[in-house]
Amino acid sequence: MTLTDSFLLAFKTVKSNKLRTGITVAIIAFGIMALIGIITAIQSMNQSLRESFSSMGANAFSIRFKESRVRFGGGNQETLSLAKRGQKEKKSNLDKPIQKEEALRFKQIFAFPSSVSIYFRLGNSVECRYKDKKTNPQTTVWGVDENYLNVTGYNLQTGRNFSNLDIETGRNVCLIGYNTATKLFGEGAENSIDKIIQVGGISFRVIGLLQSKGSSAFLRQDEVVLTPYNNSARFRNAGTSYTIAIMVSKVQGLDAAIGETTALFRNVRKLQPLDQDNFVIEKSDKFAELFIGFLSSIAASAGAIGLITLIGAAIGLMNIMLVSVNERTKEVGLIKALGGKRKNVRQQFLFESLIISMLGAFFGILLGVLVGNIAGLVLHTGFVIPWAWVITGIVICSLVGLAAGIYPAMKAARLNPIVALRYE
Repeated sequence: MTLTDSFLLAFKTVKSNKLRTGITVAIIAFGIMALIGIITAIQSMNQSLRESFSSMGANAFSIRFKESRVRFGGGNQETLSLAKRGQKEKKSNLDKPIQKEEALRFKQIFAFPSSVSIYFRLGNSVECRYKDKKTNPQTTVWGVDENYLNVTGYNLQTGRNFSNLDIETGRNVCLIGYNTATKLFGEGAENSIDKIIQVGGISFRVIGLLQSKGSSAFLRQDEVVLTPYNNSARFRNAGTSYTIAIMVSKVQGLDAAIGETTALFRNVRKLQPLDQDNFVIEKSDKFAELFIGFLSSIAASAGAIGLITLIGAAIGLMNIMLVSVNERTKEVGLIKALGGKRKNVRQQFLFESLIISMLGAFFGILLGVLVGNIAGLVLHTGFVIPWAWVITGIVICSLVGLAAGIYPAMKAARLNPIVALRYE
């Protein structure tokens, strides 16, 4: 009996026991589906996080007076500090918001090849109106300068950017995000230019429409209104500190730019040599890395869940193979009586176990990728296939098939052909 004969005979046996095979395949498939599905969903979340939090680019960073906080979803949700979660913030007598004069001073004297922007949060959860249409109270209003679009990755779809005169005089003009424009003007969002809208009860003339950046479950980047920062006095709930964003010309110069920025801003803040920094410098991908690290622990938990399920599947598969040995004792005796060797019997039962486990792996991986990419649809990311985990799943199922089949195969191979032929 050749190896091919053993495989074909094993395949026919598996095919003839459809119910038993189907149940075992389903157990293995659900284990692999749980593992691959969660990993796929996490990779989709990772991709969305990188797109959301790294919008400024890999060659950008910002100066804040304290570590920033990230707001999930709408304005009524709780704000979380990721870097200091679970810890009390350390207060210092040097801690103070960045004033407009300090931000402007830095922008004027910073000589490193880069683009510098200063901006100011004027309001969260703001309602915008145009005639009888209004948005949900979830628009963020930023007071910005003429460089803001460049350093934050926004592009104009139509209209113009702010001029120096707009910034200096604090004109009531604004740029609006794509989602905000769509809610106010419908499909004719491009016609929003020169229209007068109400932002938090204040009238602004729209001079530009921003291209969509693809809002996600983590950031609403298309539900914004930008206006010159000198309009801050018109908003009662404005922030307390300016933020300075810097985008260097080349990513290789990022560390040098951060070093020069730190030294220069300490001078702007009038800090003594022994004083601690009362500001922080954050790279654009900081929060993406924090979240991705958090999601890695979820991936480890998913691996543990999948492994436990597969251990149960291996026990079930071994039990079925032992039952199969008892049911086919006469068949084993006949194979040996016709000249079959122990290795032929072992091969046949191992092939059966491997075929069942590989079928479970195939359906589990297929379902896992499909289920996991539902998260991709929700987060508006591309189709994700975690190839490393797909290969890992195949290897794990192979080991499960071998582990579950080796004992029944050895038991069948040791059967005495005479006793086996007389078995009832």
